[in-house]
Amino acid sequence: MITSGFAYIAFLVFLAGMLLFLEKKTKAKLFQFIPPLVWIYVLNMIFCTLGLYNSEACSTTYSALKNNILYAMIFVMLLRCDFKKLSKLGGRMAAIFLGCSLTLAVGFLVGYPIFKGMLGSDTWGAVAALYASWVGGSANMAAMQAALPVDAGAYSCALALDTVCYSVWIALLLLAVRYAGRWNSAVKADTSKLQAIAENTNAELTKEKKSADSSDWIFLIGLSLMVSALSQMVGQSCSAGLAAVGLGMFDKGTLTTVFVSILGLICAGTSLGRLPAVEELSNVYLYTVVSLLASTASVVDLLSAPMWVVYGILILLIHVLLMYLLSKLFHWDLCMVSTASLANIGGSASAPIVASAYDPSYAGIGVLMGVLGAAIGNFMGLGMGALLRLFL
Repeated sequence: MITSGFAYIAFLVFLAGMLLFLEKKTKAKLFQFIPPLVWIYVLNMIFCTLGLYNSEACSTTYSALKNNILYAMIFVMLLRCDFKKLSKLGGRMAAIFLGCSLTLAVGFLVGYPIFKGMLGSDTWGAVAALYASWVGGSANMAAMQAALPVDAGAYSCALALDTVCYSVWIALLLLAVRYAGRWNSAVKADTSKLQAIAENTNAELTKEKKSADSSDWIFLIGLSLMVSALSQMVGQSCSAGLAAVGLGMFDKGTLTTVFVSILGLICAGTSLGRLPAVEELSNVYLYTVVSLLASTASVVDLLSAPMWVVYGILILLIHVLLMYLLSKLFHWDLCMVSTASLANIGGSASAPIVASAYDPSYAGIGVLMGVLGAAIGNFMGLGMGALLRLFL
């Protein structure tokens, strides 16, 4: 067991760096099938399950760093986003996001009668709260606990399902990046607008590309960390103010993500958007955040609520099948579908991780989808609760 916070961070960064080094130097076929980002996630999840990160020092360090680095990562990634170009995807983004929300709803409704007797008694409220979480993030789940008569025992089981399925799902979506071409070919996906965004961004960067020196790195790191701190202060203040007037569903995390995203998109249109080392620092933050997230994802949670987890797996299987059929019908590409799926199940802070795994300039897609989920998640959760109670 690691008992030092510094040793914990040192090990996470070393593991990520070692895997990236091995991919670069060995060019092993293993990394062609399973990229380093997935290995980072899976190995840290295994180490977590084995108890390597179970000390109080690791927990304290995780709590101190995860959100701070996450918001800095979102800001830096958005420096390469052209909001004018992203806005052209607006209708398509909303349609794919809502497609994910509705296919998840079908999974919940189809699976609940099958598993109702195995989940325990009086579980409809917890299931509705879980669905609200899977539309816009965990904050919606907490809001539904207050809005619906949610049994405490069922709620804890739903939390276990949420943790396990999210951990597995983000790893699978990262793995799927390598196979996007097969999906896109099978559904005849229209990727022209996405490719245009990436090509224009890369062309502009190539034209103005210069090597980053130490002053560029120090400035960009300092700026991103300062933006992260400022955004969290604003998010906390706005959350408290809205809660005072009865709008508590807009939690600190959602408001912080919105604020840091606005700053990132504004700065992307200035000279800050052309700073060197943006891609490199984005990757440093990305690998660090993924390592931190995976270090708390223990598969032991499977044992605490096995039938709930099986229910969650069935929901995801139905979700994938229906999204594939919708993609065949509307020619949706895997990047947008994966980003929308994680924007539902993970929220606005998680979706940019998958989007940027396809191209750093796509981070804004994840943020916009996540914000949409946070806005409608509570309403969708209340609707799910009404359906479960009336018809099941």
